[in-house]
Amino acid sequence: MPVALPTLSLLETRVVGVLVEKQHTVPDAYPLTLNALVTGCNQKTSRDPIVDASDAEVQATIDRLQALSLVVESSGGRVMRYSHNVDRVLQVPAQAVALLTALMLRGPQTVGELRINCERLHRFADTSAVEGFLHELAARPAGALVAELPRQPGARETRWAQLLSGAPPIENAPLRTAAAGEGAEVVMMSELATLKANVTQLRDEITVLKATVAKLCAELGVAAP
Repeated sequence: MPVALPTLSLLETRVVGVLVEKQHTVPDAYPLTLNALVTGCNQKTSRDPIVDASDAEVQATIDRLQALSLVVESSGGRVMRYSHNVDRVLQVPAQAVALLTALMLRGPQTVGELRINCERLHRFADTSAVEGFLHELAARPAGALVAELPRQPGARETRWAQLLSGAPPIENAPLRTAAAGEGAEVVMMSELATLKANVTQLRDEITVLKATVAKLCAELGVAAP
């Protein structure tokens, strides 16, 4: 049976989310070192909210997550490396893990946003597939892991939030209402912003990979490519 988890902190969900994300986006560097985890947690793109966690704070968070079996430690060369155990602990499929990861890293999102932001973790055929897994997570017998938020004033779609860090606050801030014919433009701008963020994230990950390769070459006494 799934383990009954306590409410997780923002940094705890961030660490778990980063581990799942990097498993898919930089598999050659996974499991992650503490340094890579800190970099992923403090990443300025594809994160909401942005955090500035120290090595000590991330290490303490890892220790707490290990006690919950959500993070597993392994020895990799001269440093310890860490991987996630989310799917086994929560007993949910990979598609659900992808959705939870996007929500942990980026905050509440619409179904359309989730489909775009999960692209590199799992490619959903359409928004109906996303909705199907969200409803399964919301009706999970062992306890809901996501919830559909009330529609915001002026919004055309509702957003979903993860519940691993507790019930999300109700947001009542009004949104700008799109004028007639403006809706499609708003959606296109949102998708463009997401694509730009993904490009920036790719560049960040390439930088991390280059640093990892350079470090390994230095340890092995060979010239970096």
